[in-house]
Amino acid sequence: MTERGGLPLAKLLTGANRHDSVVFEALLDAVPAVKQPNGRRRKRPDKLHADKGYDYPRCRSALSRRHIKVRIARKGVERSDRLGRHRWVVERTLAWLNHFRRLRVRDERRADIHHAFLTLGCALICFKALP
Repeated sequence: MTERGGLPLAKLLTGANRHDSVVFEALLDAVPAVKQPNGRRRKRPDKLHADKGYDYPRCRSALSRRHIKVRIARKGVERSDRLGRHRWVVERTLAWLNHFRRLRVRDERRADIHHAFLTLGCALICFKALP
């Protein structure tokens, strides 16, 4: 999950044969609290953009339970052209992660080592974004 500028907010490591929508709620809960200008800490984003792969009732209800505006393209109803304005940000972040050789192809057998490299890659992306 990324923010509007493409910086990673949360990450989860799953098997290749597992659909992303299954761990959608866990990914929402993994977003850390963000400090607001008024001092209050906000845990949830205002709205979430997702592609048609997340068009399931469980994903929509998970967002509405957390009071997040649903911006998920509907299968067979909406074209994905309109969503492409927001989706490219996530694809760009994934391309940034692919610049790291150890993340491009998973060579590690242990998930904890691969998760550590993923965390390090996300930290380096955030570090490069600092002024």
